[in-house]
Amino acid sequence: MEIPADLGRVLVIIPTYNERDNIERITRRVRAAAPPVDVLVVDDASPDGTGDLADALAADDEQVKVLHRTGKNGLGTAYIAGFRWAAEHGYDVMVEMDADGSHQPEELPRLLAALEDADLVIGARWVPGGKVRNWPKSREVLSRGANTYTRMVLGVPLHDATGGYRAFRAATLEKLGLDGVDSRGYCFQIDLALRALRQGLKVVEVPITFVDRTHGSSKMSRDIVAEAMWRVTQWGMADRVGRLRSRR
Repeated sequence: MEIPADLGRVLVIIPTYNERDNIERITRRVRAAAPPVDVLVVDDASPDGTGDLADALAADDEQVKVLHRTGKNGLGTAYIAGFRWAAEHGYDVMVEMDADGSHQPEELPRLLAALEDADLVIGARWVPGGKVRNWPKSREVLSRGANTYTRMVLGVPLHDATGGYRAFRAATLEKLGLDGVDSRGYCFQIDLALRALRQGLKVVEVPITFVDRTHGSSKMSRDIVAEAMWRVTQWGMADRVGRLRSRR
């Protein structure tokens, strides 16, 4: 499947922290699956040398770029830094993608094709046609439960609001108020999806096959889960209070 030419310039943003075993592989897969697309590696001063390897890849391929940050500051802030870099350099579409291969670059053209009729496209695991491979049952239960809780508490019509494989139009990101986003972990994904829906933007879920990493360690932690649950609860309570006040 070819990438729609009318989408303009596309940038895939890949945050990294200690992903030396994965970054070359995922970058080459993106370049092979979607040759017109550029790649931006956002590295948080990885002590394993990921940033240096990314610089070497960029030296060999002008469509690979690197943004170095001074320390590990969370997934959300890495993506926001990437979004801002992309806006400054005139990109029309920004794509979020994990470095570990769980988001398959070969599915990127389908996400971009869906963006022709949407403002935000989410690669979804928990919709018909979506799959996960090699995940422990505990992670599947956690992810399904978190998304069910998000739907119930926030009333959003999404089955995979936590999904991190997604494509935004630049105009969409301009409307989301990124300066007000302080979510750092995976609830960052819920935050942006919620903001898009509240703006009346069209959010589409496209089924993907999510493959668990084979190299390196997951960045998931109890703190990340706790932040997501706490923030979703806060947002849900704020919505209910706002509706009650509007009825008075």
